[in-house]
Amino acid sequence: MNAMNVRRRRRMFVYAWGAWLIFSGALTLAQPPAKTDDATRAQAPANAPGATPLVLSAEVDGIIHPVAAQFIQRTIERADREGASLVVFTLRTPGGLVDSTRDINTAIIKSRAPVAVFVGPSGSRAASAGFLITIAADVAAMAPGTHIGAAHPVSGSGEKVDDTMAKKMTSDVASYARTLAAQRRRNVELVEKGVTESRSFTEQEALNAKPPLIDLIAADVPDLLQKLDGRSVTRFDGQVQVMRTQRARVERVEMTWAQRILSAVAHPQIAYLLLTLGMLGLTVEFWSPGAIFPGVAGGICLLLAFFAFQVLPVSYAGVALIFFGIVLLMLEVKVASYGALALGGVISLLFGSLMLIDSPLPELQLGLRFIVPVVGSIATLLLVLVGLGVRAQSATPATGAEGMIGEAGRALTSIEPGGVGRVQTHGEIWTATATEPVAAGQTVRVVGVKGLLLTVRPEAQIAAQTGGVL
Repeated sequence: MNAMNVRRRRRMFVYAWGAWLIFSGALTLAQPPAKTDDATRAQAPANAPGATPLVLSAEVDGIIHPVAAQFIQRTIERADREGASLVVFTLRTPGGLVDSTRDINTAIIKSRAPVAVFVGPSGSRAASAGFLITIAADVAAMAPGTHIGAAHPVSGSGEKVDDTMAKKMTSDVASYARTLAAQRRRNVELVEKGVTESRSFTEQEALNAKPPLIDLIAADVPDLLQKLDGRSVTRFDGQVQVMRTQRARVERVEMTWAQRILSAVAHPQIAYLLLTLGMLGLTVEFWSPGAIFPGVAGGICLLLAFFAFQVLPVSYAGVALIFFGIVLLMLEVKVASYGALALGGVISLLFGSLMLIDSPLPELQLGLRFIVPVVGSIATLLLVLVGLGVRAQSATPATGAEGMIGEAGRALTSIEPGGVGRVQTHGEIWTATATEPVAAGQTVRVVGVKGLLLTVRPEAQIAAQTGGVL
């Protein structure tokens, strides 16, 4: 049996490893090929005389993280390969990682095709990291009723930082923002205040500033292209390029399915669910080794949750409280605490969930309407699963040698004390021995198993010793 279990676990390991390799390969193949060599970049531009201008249009809606940065970089690389006249990114974001923002801005600066960042539609915003991306673009545009700014840096872990470190972080981001604004000839003073004082600016305030923060206001992408036609744009290196966007062929660029999945994982609610389900799965696997599926599923969920935590401002005290709550709920089934451990587990889960995401942004917060049903469901499911496992472990064995103990049977032959005879039990005929005389046809009860030899006693003798209770 042990050898079978070892072989089974080896097979499951091989299957899991193979599935991971296939999944990793699929993620790689799902990405469009990137060509960044000089020969590729030297292709003739689509805005050459007589050619129909090509404009690539893409949307970035959500947190700025490595997946969003990869999407923007690959879109710009495609524009360079195809000789596009312009790349337009419609941007809506509450912020994101500074490192990903720098990667995006580097790609924008190096792009052969001019890059326009359009904050829209109306009612949208490009805050924090989105503000820096807008400032770095060759063309910065906003829709009516939008705003940008509030780029004060915060700790990526969600933990409080001391004043010295906070000043260093702010100074670093502010100097980076000033560099971008000065090179793009935008209002350096207001850009710095957007970082150091978390100031935000409406589209009118941004356009009417002296010098302005943005280049123009447009209702949508077609309106933006119409207003850009014939306009001179100064690139980051100082070169001036005249835009030709009239009757341009606009191609939309979408995220690949892999990018969409990984981007969705970085949502706070999805990350929270992955964390709780991952901890639940691994805990059940440790409690009942050999189940395989809870451990595999839990490990995958935890790895995806940790990926999301690189992007989100997570408090690891909240993570610890969630794990502690799950442990308390499992101990409730094993230890007679009269509900104290279960109550403590639910409270720990609740407070851990409330503390998990530490951000003032409403888009990143977990509300009680989401947390309470999840905590209740996890607590109920965990108590039921562990309860079923404990009952299964304490149940009387139904198979094997242990399952024979206590079974009733009938003696086919008489058995003398220490002698050997035959009995019928479990629908089978067994060789049996006894310590007391057993007559043929007498009802017996199995009291021991040694290999293929049963030890039996007359049922009447057992009933007499137990007062009639069998």
